[in-house]
Amino acid sequence: MTNLFDNNIVITFPDITKIDFVSISKKYLNVILLNITIYFVIFICSLFIVTTYYLQDEMMGFKYYLYAGITILFGFFYVVYAIGFKKRKYAVREKDVSYKSGILFKQTTSVPFNRVQHIEIDQGPFSRFFKLASLSVYTAGDSSDDLKIKGILKEDAIKIKEFISTKIDG
Repeated sequence: MTNLFDNNIVITFPDITKIDFVSISKKYLNVILLNITIYFVIFICSLFIVTTYYLQDEMMGFKYYLYAGITILFGFFYVVYAIGFKKRKYAVREKDVSYKSGILFKQTTSVPFNRVQHIEIDQGPFSRFFKLASLSVYTAGDSSDDLKIKGILKEDAIKIKEFISTKIDG
């Protein structure tokens, strides 16, 4: 009887650090900061209404500390997202697409084309204004997107989608 199944030992592994990753569009930082600013303004306005109409008089002295604390918190978010923005990169290779991000918790996700079920391109209102898009890659057996690259130029997203589509169809 011949052995139809070989399970060879893998000795060398591909080095993912050697991939030439591409940075996402710098315009996407504007989208991120614009979203944070909108949340900040809504939160501060809500806080103003609550403190003006519902805060007891003896607590009014703490109102300014609360405003200062919230402003510092949102300033922290600005800094974290600005630093983390530089870490967001993607790469499209012959047989897979990869995305990496993170400051403290670094994450690298690679999806081989033979696992891809479908691809979507999404645009929010601010992304549309800056001509940006998000590319979502879905694989078999999962209901959510396995890889989402936010902040790439819409033209690039369309090209990547077409490239991956031809790879999975061919």
